[in-house]
Amino acid sequence: MTDETLPPLWNPDTDDSLVCVGVRRETHDVLTFVLAADPPRRFAFRPGQFMTYGLEIGGETVNRCYTISSPPTRPDRISLTVKAVPGGPVSNWLHANLKPGTRLSALGPMGDFHWTPTEGPKQLFLSAGSGITPLMAMTRAAVDLAVEVDIAFVHSARSPADLIFRDELALMARQAPGLKVTHICEADAPEEPWGGYRGRLDLARLQLIAPDVLEREVRCCGPAPYMAAVRAMLTDAGFDMTRYHEESFDFAELTGTDAVDVPDEESAARLWKVEFTTSRRTIEVPADRFVLETAKAAGMRLPSSCTKGMCGTCKCRLVSGTVDMTPAGGIRQREIDQGLILICCSRPTSDLVIER
Repeated sequence: MTDETLPPLWNPDTDDSLVCVGVRRETHDVLTFVLAADPPRRFAFRPGQFMTYGLEIGGETVNRCYTISSPPTRPDRISLTVKAVPGGPVSNWLHANLKPGTRLSALGPMGDFHWTPTEGPKQLFLSAGSGITPLMAMTRAAVDLAVEVDIAFVHSARSPADLIFRDELALMARQAPGLKVTHICEADAPEEPWGGYRGRLDLARLQLIAPDVLEREVRCCGPAPYMAAVRAMLTDAGFDMTRYHEESFDFAELTGTDAVDVPDEESAARLWKVEFTTSRRTIEVPADRFVLETAKAAGMRLPSSCTKGMCGTCKCRLVSGTVDMTPAGGIRQREIDQGLILICCSRPTSDLVIER
């Protein structure tokens, strides 16, 4: 096949249509959905990056971020691997409704949590639960490229029945001598007693698994409490935290305040009225503050994820008014032209009316 007959690359600024072409069961509550672009496109991204998906649920468009669990070495398809969370409206909707032939929209790829096999040989991958997906994409890329790497991959799960990608990781470890995979389970599964490391990851276990932990680059993904425990453990061990990298889509503790520039006194003193038409709330937002940040402080529950202008989850229609918006890839120019804004990175420059 020549370059002339290959599909063009996916263009994040103009392409947004995907179709499900396959579904794979990973565990009792985890599915992998294989997606292709429509019209056909090839995907170029860095292993570990994510896409934001627009899903029509209950008559509303809901945006959610999911890591691309497949590697860029397989460019004709992308995969997302989703755990059905009890009571989770989006994950359960995906499990029930996303089937071959189902279409959905997507924005991306994007994200700063990524690793290419040529970026350093000694890696320590730490994951828990569905946080395994970005590290799996990195590992798949390394094995596909037959790059000589030294990866200690440590994954934590509730039980053997909850070990995502267990068989594939074992196969890749046989194919790549530099990949060492270790699982830690908290308990037995109903039909499988667990004979490996039991309990939760701690420094003593980590030093047994990777005695040279202080010499490695660490990449970590999982629930927020897990990552907090890993950070504390590594800090206590004297690890150089400039070589620690993490990713999580549990952004509840984040606000837009870190990104706020130091304003001049005049702009800080100015207040603008912001009306939300659907929720029928009106708040006052200082000119030096982001709309989302102030709305949440006022008790409003608005959809958001990254709070940094990347994921597109907080996208709203601006009915009237003007804003100073500083997105980081979460919105396309044509959407801006159609009157959409990201309220997480928009400061008001007049009174606003927002459809939300």
